[in-house]
Amino acid sequence: MLFSEIYGQNAIKQRLIKAVTDGHLPHAILLCGPEGTGKLGIAVALAQYLCCTDRKADGPCGCCQSCKQFAKLVHPDLHFVFPIYKEKSNDTTTCESFLPQWRSQLLRTPYFSYDQWNVELKSDNKQSIIYASESEEIIRKFNTKPYEADCKVMIIWLPEKMNETCANKLLKVLEEPPQKSYFILVSENPEALLSTIISRVQRIFVPPLEESDLKVALSKLYGLTGTQLEDVAHVSKGSLVTAENVIQTAGDTKEYFDLFVALMRIAYTGDARKMKTWMESAHELGRKRQISFLAYVQNMVRENFIYNFQNRAISYMTAEESAFATKFAPYVNELNIVEFLSELNLAQQHIEQNVQAKIVFFDLAMKVAVLLRKIKM
Repeated sequence: MLFSEIYGQNAIKQRLIKAVTDGHLPHAILLCGPEGTGKLGIAVALAQYLCCTDRKADGPCGCCQSCKQFAKLVHPDLHFVFPIYKEKSNDTTTCESFLPQWRSQLLRTPYFSYDQWNVELKSDNKQSIIYASESEEIIRKFNTKPYEADCKVMIIWLPEKMNETCANKLLKVLEEPPQKSYFILVSENPEALLSTIISRVQRIFVPPLEESDLKVALSKLYGLTGTQLEDVAHVSKGSLVTAENVIQTAGDTKEYFDLFVALMRIAYTGDARKMKTWMESAHELGRKRQISFLAYVQNMVRENFIYNFQNRAISYMTAEESAFATKFAPYVNELNIVEFLSELNLAQQHIEQNVQAKIVFFDLAMKVAVLLRKIKM
């Protein structure tokens, strides 16, 4: 994977390239930041650059034998650790058994989420982790000499998913690694890591993508143009994973927006008969989409509250959502925002707990009617 294949993040790329060329790259680094920003792709490109036999000023050459192996993720000195799912906790299976799925996912795109990886694993909605048995495999691989390159690289994706036993066993090799060995940890929640691991790595924050870089990616990958490109790039908060989800759920989002607008208008009038009609529409969504709808409403309430500050840079809404906010936002203010979000969150919890949906939504409509009357004078 070449650095040029990773959208944006030019400052991070140049920093890493300079560290390698100057011989100052730490033996263990932690690339951390939100999902969908290119951290994993940067890690692979850095590993390829370290192993490349004809390095260029802007990254690996892409032509040498090493780069050709990296293009298929089969270089013998490139190793991966990632969350996996096992039916039995005492099963000694390691990541090595899931390399075909991992390579397939990563070659399709380095921009994917933990949930998307679980789908690839077919884990049946069960959470994947990095098991204790993985530490033995990591130590074994690092106790051997590089096969072809001058160094070997271990990329650990989502180290925060490591079993505590596994994490503790890695402390010594992180502190005193074999010569010409590199660890690259890629994390979305570094605060969940052991402090003893944090102290042994150099932390590099990979920020959300600039909106301009996200637009380039969306135009190239999905052919978006015009208003749709502007809207998706803005609401995705610098994440290509979020942007993909926005595109895939565009139909649902439009339906959720219409239901949201209807709820707020009906609640404002206080018409109980129309509330009942709205309740029926919400009920027809089905439990899974009802949960998604309530999550959407919570986000819209937060965004309308933020909209009052008149700063587009911190408000993430589409043009249609923003147009509604011009009149609705004043009704979400310091007097009701906390209670507003609390009631919506409670409604979502009730739906998740299989409480009768019609009761939940009618009750919610009545509470919203009361909250909308708490307006600053």
